[in-house]
Amino acid sequence: MNWRYYVAISLLLLTGAACLARPDEAAKSPAFTTVPELSSGFHSLYSQNFSEAREKFVNWESQHPEEPFGQIALAASYLFEELYRQGVLSSDFFLNEKKFLHGIDGKPDPERMKSFQDALDQARKLAQERLAKNASDPEAFFALTLAAGMESNADLVLKKQHLESLKRLKESNEHAKQLLAQQPDATDAYVALGTANYIIGSLSGGKRFLLRFGGIHGDKKLGMDQLGKTIENGRYLRPYAKILLSLAARREKQDLLAQKLLLELSEEFPESPLYAAEYAKAMGRPIPAQMHP
Repeated sequence: MNWRYYVAISLLLLTGAACLARPDEAAKSPAFTTVPELSSGFHSLYSQNFSEAREKFVNWESQHPEEPFGQIALAASYLFEELYRQGVLSSDFFLNEKKFLHGIDGKPDPERMKSFQDALDQARKLAQERLAKNASDPEAFFALTLAAGMESNADLVLKKQHLESLKRLKESNEHAKQLLAQQPDATDAYVALGTANYIIGSLSGGKRFLLRFGGIHGDKKLGMDQLGKTIENGRYLRPYAKILLSLAARREKQDLLAQKLLLELSEEFPESPLYAAEYAKAMGRPIPAQMHP
């Protein structure tokens, strides 16, 4: 055998080893496996125990400072808290066309939004460092997908910066497609895609027509189907997808679907008054005083 043959064999072996390593790396990633500490933090988050959730995320992140998902979880805690305190995660908001398409009354809490942005910036920094080492790193694309998706939600609903929101929606879609092409089981990413499709699909026909020139498309049914994918196989964002899909179902008068999802949420998080109150509304029942979020 000559030296060219040895080189060729070596390259084949190295390529094979790299291909075999990728699934193992993905399997160890906190974004694509269930980490008990993170699951516990998200349970606290969906129960509206925000300080407790952040404490758990910070503790985990301090032990894994190189992982962008720790900062993504932290950012999610600030965003979810602000959405909750502004009444966004409710049928009162979703069924009010003006609020749903134009955002909250007033302004969000500046300190909370700064903490949210700081966590996003750090998550993006860590993701870019991973991409510098591996241009196809799925965890980096996962972090970038969720970072852009969360920022888009904040820009649209809380800051009312609609053009910035649409830019972030497009960015999130692009990252999600790159992620799902190589990690199709990363179904938490469908929350970003589903939210984008549903919100854009809810705009007037004239606005959707103009957005198509910028490469931004929306489809309400597709958006709801994508949220359903996260509900079926998602990991950390399954309850969030249930919240969004239940409220979208209320808008679309799909009452049975909304009732089913809200009942499941109220049973999974009995310590939260939010889901029980929304379930009562979906059933057309009065809301007892102790159930008011």
